[in-house]
Amino acid sequence: MSYWRDKRVVVTGGSGFLGSVVVAQLRRQGCRTIILVPRSRDYDLVDIGAVRRMYADTTPDLVLHLAARVGGIGANQTHAGRFFYDNLMMGTQLIEVGRQRGLEKLVAVGTICSYPKHTPVPFREEDLWAGYPEETNAPYGLAKKMMLVQAQAYRQQYGFNAVVLFPVNLYGPGDNFDMETSHVIPALIRKCVEAKERGDDRVVLWGDGSPSREFLHVDDAARAIVLAAEHYNGSEPVNVGTGHEITIQTLAELIAEAVGFSGRIVWDASKPNGQPRRCLEVSRAKRLFGFEASVAFVDGIRQTVSWFQANRRSIREVVF
Repeated sequence: MSYWRDKRVVVTGGSGFLGSVVVAQLRRQGCRTIILVPRSRDYDLVDIGAVRRMYADTTPDLVLHLAARVGGIGANQTHAGRFFYDNLMMGTQLIEVGRQRGLEKLVAVGTICSYPKHTPVPFREEDLWAGYPEETNAPYGLAKKMMLVQAQAYRQQYGFNAVVLFPVNLYGPGDNFDMETSHVIPALIRKCVEAKERGDDRVVLWGDGSPSREFLHVDDAARAIVLAAEHYNGSEPVNVGTGHEITIQTLAELIAEAVGFSGRIVWDASKPNGQPRRCLEVSRAKRLFGFEASVAFVDGIRQTVSWFQANRRSIREVVF
């Protein structure tokens, strides 16, 4: 607790899905001054003037950059240009102005989408530059990967302490369940819940079910970020995940069972699958700052289903 007690910490995206859990963990660690940068109307991080004003107003010791313009495959295709520009500018300007102001440390959260489309499994950090990302999410993935380039360049030239983490897909209570912008787990949960309520005999899902994904509970992701902020001060990118993958078909069956939906799962192969496989090599996070995932996946899915069923009437749609 002594490390965090007197730190002034800015958390971008601090009221979001991941940010709210990170803030809660910081408070448990004894951090007394946490400044949330939750919405663009307060500080539009795409605007360099707003970024300068944010630093001047908050005078942080640490910045945890969690804010992102993000969505699932459909949103990535529809908003490719905006996802690229907004994410690139947010990261670039937070690091640059932080460097100008002598910020003590910046921790940036990248994305698994930065990896090449055909990365050998498990994904190792050394393979980040071994090819072009999967086309449906390449603009977003490349924009986020530029934070790593900038962090390493600024460490080399200016001695600026910025570290970049690469988590797998997150899930858990409080996730985005909007059908146009959500990732696969909340989208599947919502589809199955609504199909069960209507009495449908089937749900239709994108792709053919063959791709695999790795998922990390939001509680574990938040714990990894807090650990890295306190203990890691290096230039190497660090994967954050569980090291275990599951096919989308098996995932859909697991969610249908958790929801109690007994109809058929039908695959629409005219829709894209996305990257063929995603599974991380996660030993670097354990070695460098002692992180290992702890939430069992089946338990996390049941917890997320229960949260959605209890809160769905108050969930707001996400509009870009």
